[in-house]
Amino acid sequence: MKAEIIAVGTELLLGQIVDTNSAYLARELAELGIDLYWVTHVGDNLDRLSEAISRGLSRSDLVILSGGLGPTEDDLTRDAIARVLGEELYIDPELEERQRAFWAARGLEMPPRNLTQAMLIPSARPLPNPVGTAPGWWVEKDGKFVVAMPGVPRELTRMWEHEVKPRLRAVAGAGIILSRTLKVIGRGESAVEEAIRPLVGSRNPTVATYAKPDGIHVRITAKAGSPEAARSLIEPVEAQVRAILGPDIYGADDETLVGVILRRLRELGWRLGLIEVLTGGLLAAALSEPADAEGAFAGGLVLAGPSELVRLGFDPETYRGAGPGNLALKLAALARQEFGAEVGLATVGDETVGDWGEPPGAAFVGLDVPGEAVYQRLVVPMSRPEVRRRAVLTAFHLLWRSLRERLQAG
Repeated sequence: MKAEIIAVGTELLLGQIVDTNSAYLARELAELGIDLYWVTHVGDNLDRLSEAISRGLSRSDLVILSGGLGPTEDDLTRDAIARVLGEELYIDPELEERQRAFWAARGLEMPPRNLTQAMLIPSARPLPNPVGTAPGWWVEKDGKFVVAMPGVPRELTRMWEHEVKPRLRAVAGAGIILSRTLKVIGRGESAVEEAIRPLVGSRNPTVATYAKPDGIHVRITAKAGSPEAARSLIEPVEAQVRAILGPDIYGADDETLVGVILRRLRELGWRLGLIEVLTGGLLAAALSEPADAEGAFAGGLVLAGPSELVRLGFDPETYRGAGPGNLALKLAALARQEFGAEVGLATVGDETVGDWGEPPGAAFVGLDVPGEAVYQRLVVPMSRPEVRRRAVLTAFHLLWRSLRERLQAG
């Protein structure tokens, strides 16, 4: 079965809200073994929405719409489906009674416009919505399916789980799409793809690479009749990917780089202290976000520049001759001292600590752990936010690699 999603609402096109519904539905469709090929955003315009539905039905077996089921004049999903299918809207007596009862239970008179939410077409069956006023539609016609659900995420999620998913499972037949994602750090996307190129042409499972903020993701996706069968297809390919990229794979699926780092710190019985002159608290924010960060992350100092270092009794000019890399090392050592931690991590950049004769976009990460003190230089000739983002990833990579080696050494 081929499916597509149409997310309805002008606010989506204006960037006023983020379309989380389509991402949720995409994952759910994969779980059912239904192929999703298109996702479309359409504003509150009857002609354009009708065109999108018509196009969807011409190329897909299933069209899922989210949004446009409210009672206002710009809620046009019902009208568009009716127009495309050539059917007349009518007020369903049972739905009208439910609408009136909803308002009466609250001691209010139902606004006349809310009668639109009691409308159906002959091909549609209502989908109950106990957490909202807008019922959904389940439409079957000429071997095609149209599902319309509210755009409010909690209403859509509840309707999908209880009303739509069981029906789709029955009509779509057996089968699922299962994915396994391996997460890589320390290599660029092109380098990762080149390394696993013989596997990228695989048809089932498929193998693809994606550049993400936390590194490169390698996704292995299989389609089969059961989860067990899908896993049996994925496992030998995963073993091949791990044989090629193993030293640079830090996690899989829902594992995060920060989560892995915190876990390794706890395994070693170590705590981490930070001093950020370049990254503006980005490292501290990421490390303190997990609920279990306490005990592994001791804390951090976020400094705006050289004057703040001086106020700490630390004069960066003292290290000018040694260069910014050595300044990063000294700050990492200071971070250990300030927080009584076993690990110190620091970030500095050319523009934050003075003129070091470095090119624009130069950044330095210092790491101080028992028996080891290293720094890494990177040059990112881009915007300041991008320099900071890359410095964060470099810092986490340097830290992750050091912790991994310590654990491997026993």
